[in-house]
Amino acid sequence: MRWVEEFRDPAAIHAAAAALAAATTQPWTIMEVCGGQTHTIVRWSLPELLPPTIELIHGPGCPVCVTPIEIIDQARALALRGGLTLATFGDMIRVPGSRGDLLSARAEGADVRVVSSPLDALRLARERPDRPLVMFAVGFETTAPATAAAIEFAARERLANFTVLASHVRVPPAMAMILSDERCRVQGFLAAGHVCAVVGTGEYPALVEQFRTPIVVTGFEPLDILAGLLLCVRQLEAGRAALEIGFRRAVRPEGNLAARAAIDRVFEVIDAPWRGLGLVPAGGLSIRPSFASFDAVRRFDVEPTVAAAEDRRCHAAEVLRGLLRPPACPEFGVGCTPERPLGAPMVSTEGACAAYYRHHRPPPKAAR
Repeated sequence: MRWVEEFRDPAAIHAAAAALAAATTQPWTIMEVCGGQTHTIVRWSLPELLPPTIELIHGPGCPVCVTPIEIIDQARALALRGGLTLATFGDMIRVPGSRGDLLSARAEGADVRVVSSPLDALRLARERPDRPLVMFAVGFETTAPATAAAIEFAARERLANFTVLASHVRVPPAMAMILSDERCRVQGFLAAGHVCAVVGTGEYPALVEQFRTPIVVTGFEPLDILAGLLLCVRQLEAGRAALEIGFRRAVRPEGNLAARAAIDRVFEVIDAPWRGLGLVPAGGLSIRPSFASFDAVRRFDVEPTVAAAEDRRCHAAEVLRGLLRPPACPEFGVGCTPERPLGAPMVSTEGACAAYYRHHRPPPKAAR
């Protein structure tokens, strides 16, 4: 597509990098909050084009990576009950819980299916009305509308065998938690364009005001990211803090009104645990009581699981908070690989560890 070629044009990329260097007079640390942006940054080696005074750090921008261990344990326990089908996204079946992952549950005989959308899971439920189906739905506000639509379709059709184990989370509260951390070095944010395309930018001005931190809504192509960085640096250099939309071809301040309405009808905001961050106030979405019959936790009386710790060798929490770069982890590429991951950031296609392993893997470390 022509617009993709334009946003990846080498001459334009180098011109944007030069403009960024010219605008920078002192060190700045900026965090991107989107796994897709992280992969673009690593894949295109964008830090090598930046002046050494600009440091990019990666935030918790991967919804698979922040799905709590205890929710994965619940999904695995449901799948192993037998007599039902559990459907989820491809990335989720390899994410480790405290007792294993969904792939190992499938090896033990569980009926675990990979789908690309909750609407695909709804189709599977229609095909087998005699068999319960649980959709294990995860994601930021971006994927919540599709889950909401599936639940509303099931309600209209009175599809009694369809339920959802929901683990949808909200990005702005997590950004607030990061900024509240005394170890935080973030001076500016590149906000996730796909999230803002759905829910708009209404929650960001309060963050800007409270923390005096610039937030620039940014796209996913190399030129998008460099342009977002330039807007952010110009604010920092001028001593300003404001919300700017640098992804206007997709984002409007009000977002997608139909998608927002669907989320509001089906979900309510709750305090929710994030893997690596802990309990995030107003950080999640829960299925409303009016749709309780489609909530797998209520339908199957799922026991709350005890919060579990990561494998002690895994430093995913520091990676997700932007406190550690993946290659600095002692297990990166040795004890932790995509084939044998210790933590979620090495599994997901949007995880920071997977990005570095795929695009900038260092020479192999000596086996211990």
